[in-house]
Amino acid sequence: MVASLCNTTCSLLLRPHLSQNYTSDYRSARKLTSNKSELRITNSRAGKVIMDLNLEGGEKLYLGMDFGTSGARYALIDKEGELRAEGKREYPLYMSEETVDWVKSWRTTLFGLLEDIPVSLRSAVASISIDGTSATTIIVDGKTGEPLCKPFLYNQSCAEALPMVKAMAPPNHTVCSGSSTLCKLVSWWTTSSDIPKMPAVLLHQADWLLWLLHGKLGVSDYNNALKVGYDPEVESYPPWLLSQPYSSVLPRVQAPGTTIGTMKENIRTQFGFPEDCVICTGTTDSIAAFLAARANETGKAVTSLGSTLAIKLLSTKRVEDARFGVYSHRLDDKWLVGGASNTGGAVLRQIFTDDQLVKLSKQINPAKASPLDYYPLIDIGERFPVADPKMEPRLDPRPESDAEYLHGILESIARIEAKGYKLLKELGASRVDEVFTAGGGSRNEKWIEIRERVLGLPVRKALQTEAAYGAALLALKGAAAAQ
Repeated sequence: MVASLCNTTCSLLLRPHLSQNYTSDYRSARKLTSNKSELRITNSRAGKVIMDLNLEGGEKLYLGMDFGTSGARYALIDKEGELRAEGKREYPLYMSEETVDWVKSWRTTLFGLLEDIPVSLRSAVASISIDGTSATTIIVDGKTGEPLCKPFLYNQSCAEALPMVKAMAPPNHTVCSGSSTLCKLVSWWTTSSDIPKMPAVLLHQADWLLWLLHGKLGVSDYNNALKVGYDPEVESYPPWLLSQPYSSVLPRVQAPGTTIGTMKENIRTQFGFPEDCVICTGTTDSIAAFLAARANETGKAVTSLGSTLAIKLLSTKRVEDARFGVYSHRLDDKWLVGGASNTGGAVLRQIFTDDQLVKLSKQINPAKASPLDYYPLIDIGERFPVADPKMEPRLDPRPESDAEYLHGILESIARIEAKGYKLLKELGASRVDEVFTAGGGSRNEKWIEIRERVLGLPVRKALQTEAAYGAALLALKGAAAAQ
């Protein structure tokens, strides 16, 4: 199971990194300006940008890719958990009918990342896994795999479908939220009368991207499938869901990191991957970040500070309550309890540039509480710790000092995080005793100090902060199981 993988692989990461045979030392990363990509060939032990062109005979590498809200990353690791290469790309914004064509954007980015992987390392890639944003949903043709409608994004609410979902699901079930995958499926089923309903397949973002690589349509994992109603405890869809007319659209579900099949021949030959390179089921972005952070003991938690804020706590008890946007993912014999808020770094990016965030953060005294009380959102609607599709952003009043304004926003996001962890405890989850931080926000030391004060808990940056690394661990698990 995934937790076993986490325990095993994370113990490897506690060792000093042993690879010494690096022959080329670069002082700066090679930046690929086309398609806004960036490549880093790295040794995480030294913290330098270096290239290892001398693979040992028979050495295998494991590729993970993370598709977030604003861009995608890859991480390439060896069997010891050593990070051998990493890179990132922003999504190209292809427009269609005045909206972004996300399907084309994600597809282009996927193959762009494969192209960014150093040619000298591709032949050693034994397995690949991908994580994507939770509840990002694509309904595709059951024969061709081509989308039958525009994707439903992770934060998109289908409130019109919520009464129908609540009528069939148990009270306060995970699917009883307007942004759940099931609400999106019901919305499509009831409003798309002009689209043939059969054959069709529901895929999550990670499922669809992996399908492009392995070609076996209709496979998902139980982390992504949770919000469509799949029960990971009994490993099946519940009877109340299977009795619905659209149950035939549901994908078959496997554990994260399960081998699906080998890479499609045309892709393998185009990019130079080996014949036995296998594709493995993926997970959600926040769970991949949790795996990367090595938080493998009960009471350990991970806050992902990316475009949005997501918290995950390893608990002995399963906790779910749609009234508050709380749900539990299975992790071996434990449960990963948490939720995802619409607040986060996207709000900061809407107001400040990266340079401003760096400079203004230096002016903040993290030991001093900000008197400003905001609820930072980029749009109307919140998922967690309150599920309220009508909640409006609150970012006023704005003080004259930009540093004070930033301080107020950072502290307000920390208060939302604290409210989230307090809620999990009240609902019966294990008590949190330490918080690891992943995502872009983990680089802001002042924010970490603010959060430590607001949470009243030890807060530290995870040694591995990128979800792509967690996806690579799933690829490692899949390759090991396939042997």
